[in-house]
Amino acid sequence: MAKLGIRRAGAVVVAVAAGVAALADPSAAKPARAAGSGSVGYDISYPQCGGPFPQSPAFGVVGVNDGVAYSRNPCLGGGDGPSELAWAEGASNHAPAFYANTADPGAVYSSHWPVGQASPRVCTVDAPDSAACSYDYGWNAARDSFTDAVDAEVQLHGSGFDAAGAAAAARWWLDVETANSWETLEPAYGQTPTARENDTQALLGAVDALHTQGVATVGVYSTAVQWTQITGGSTVTGSRFSQDPSWVAGNRGSKQARGQCGATGFTGGPVELAQYPQSGFDADIACL
Repeated sequence: MAKLGIRRAGAVVVAVAAGVAALADPSAAKPARAAGSGSVGYDISYPQCGGPFPQSPAFGVVGVNDGVAYSRNPCLGGGDGPSELAWAEGASNHAPAFYANTADPGAVYSSHWPVGQASPRVCTVDAPDSAACSYDYGWNAARDSFTDAVDAEVQLHGSGFDAAGAAAAARWWLDVETANSWETLEPAYGQTPTARENDTQALLGAVDALHTQGVATVGVYSTAVQWTQITGGSTVTGSRFSQDPSWVAGNRGSKQARGQCGATGFTGGPVELAQYPQSGFDADIACL
């Protein structure tokens, strides 16, 4: 996500830090409500650690990773600066959303490759670059990201808080970018039908893993070009992501972003969010 949007830590917008301490107590948070269609929120992640946050968003989306899969945003729950999760809780709808980095590097490039894993799919030593192994990789990465979100909830609200329930109640987005490692983009694999299917399986594994944790809606953040480079596009993935909303990146301004609303997204599902640069941050139009 950091590669597609504009994330300048030195932006002049000043965060309201006073609300962070109050929101550390879950009883101080107001009831959550959905962001209205046409409202403007922001998304932030590790590049904003220790810097200012956008003021008065209608909603907030926070990255759980440090730019790649199997990493943790150091200021999600707090630590390296004010808590980004607390900032999102302070948005008008008081309903933080999360996004997770994704990838499918294949056995050649990954130190987390699931060879020998028997569930949810069987990834064998004899076929380490199978669709089943990619599915397991995506599943494991998403579970790791979910654990990061739960840990951040505990860090912010304490051990007596239903952290897993809060993380599951949030809307989740999978960040699908060519800046991360995919079989279709790595020289050992390339743009082949097998590589595209493996990359697709990694994403399906991630979606399914989050659903098993109780997450109701999992969407995809990308652009049509990058989605096509990685998966082959909706003509290749078919209906497998048609229930998953799209968060469209790469818009030059608010007018272009608003123009995305009402369209069918790159997943084949509806466009729910459209991102554009605003005041040194990534702003997002809510379409639904």
